[in-house]
Amino acid sequence: MSPETETLLTYLNNQRRHVHDALAGLSEADLRRPVLPSAWSCLGLVRHLALDVERFWFRAVVAGDRAVIDELGQADDAWQVGHDLSVEAVLSCYRREIDAANTVITTTPMEAAPAWWPEWFTDWQARTLREVVLHVITETACHAGHLDAARELIDGKRWLVLTK
Repeated sequence: MSPETETLLTYLNNQRRHVHDALAGLSEADLRRPVLPSAWSCLGLVRHLALDVERFWFRAVVAGDRAVIDELGQADDAWQVGHDLSVEAVLSCYRREIDAANTVITTTPMEAAPAWWPEWFTDWQARTLREVVLHVITETACHAGHLDAARELIDGKRWLVLTK
């Protein structure tokens, strides 16, 4: 693995860890409870990260995995998690997609062009794996911040509290 790949993966893994840590200690009811008018829950956001971020960007866009690409039009709204889907199933899915994404990242040169690009993205296109990784770091960090705010609304816990 190149030093650049190692550095980018470290930053991405830090954001992924932030997502997991923001959820630590929440009950199933709290993980499923929407706290904003848009009605997403913490569990829905994690499912979105698993399917619409990790799986989409790395397995579909970078690797061109035809099975994943073919499923895109058939997928339900990842943000909504029915009670038939367990908390552990959602968290396991996120872990599996992270592992699959890491395999793509560590086996693909950073300057490699995406193997597939969605036709509905007309105003931006990543030219390399490097750009995709940077995009996913940004998106994951943004959603980790959303989880921080949701967590504070749920039980008052704050991610980072500076004390004097």
